[in-house]
Amino acid sequence: MRDVGVIIPAGGSGKRFGGRTPKQFVRLEGVPILVRTVELFSARRDVGAIVVVAPGGHLARVRRMLAAAGHGGVRVVAGGKERQYSVWNGLQALPGSCEYVLVHDAVRPFTPSRVISLVVKEARAQGAAVVGVPVGDTLRREGRQGFLSATVDRAHLWAVQTPQGFRTALLKRAHEEAARQGILRTDETSLVEILGVEAGVVRGNQSNIKITTREDLEFARFLAKRGG
Repeated sequence: MRDVGVIIPAGGSGKRFGGRTPKQFVRLEGVPILVRTVELFSARRDVGAIVVVAPGGHLARVRRMLAAAGHGGVRVVAGGKERQYSVWNGLQALPGSCEYVLVHDAVRPFTPSRVISLVVKEARAQGAAVVGVPVGDTLRREGRQGFLSATVDRAHLWAVQTPQGFRTALLKRAHEEAARQGILRTDETSLVEILGVEAGVVRGNQSNIKITTREDLEFARFLAKRGG
């Protein structure tokens, strides 16, 4: 059944990344990062629609880029000022046949197919699912300026990744409730928590990186050269 929709928010300006080219358009081994991310989902038999939410000034560019890579059927819509608003725009563009939805960062192009499948399975079972990895580094809480104070217990801490998967109706309802309350969140699992829904966790890995900085880009180039 092609009852899964995919929303790829690609509207970020990439301030931390720097440079004139938005990071989602940078090429890895000749292929734009955004195209690599779309290709994680384009051949899946359970995916019925993919929506890329792009910066308003780059809609035509994104459509040309995707068409040139053979993905002309991907829907492209304009993003909002915040990620939350962009995902909402993407939800409006999904066909009604998409009972489930995955939201995936545009600059996270190395997610294993197995992980995506597990997120879909967990979303079907629980209504909400997220990829994460247990925190390995020692965490310290900031104290007075220039110093670190208490150590934070990392025993039950996870670093959240994407994709995040949901029953589409649930995620829409969470967005509507957030808008009603004037709540702004940075990811989708924290939105459905407003409704009292907890997401099931699928364990990811360290290669499922989000390309945020130039250092991330260098690691991504290494991964691309070895075939992801």
